[in-house]
Amino acid sequence: MSHCTYCDTFVSTDFVRVFGDEKGRVYACPNCTANAGIQQVSTERKASMMG
Repeated sequence: MSHCTYCDTFVSTDFVRVFGDEKGRVYACPNCTANAGIQQVSTERKASMMG
């Protein structure tokens, strides 16, 4: 089972496949981000978490 690394909400396998990184991590989900901005917020959060 996968979870958003930001808010720990469950995300589906399909969601991870589309929005997750190469290791299957998701940095934004519909629960913690506006749907229209998931990809942008995910990219920004990943960059800030990676250093």
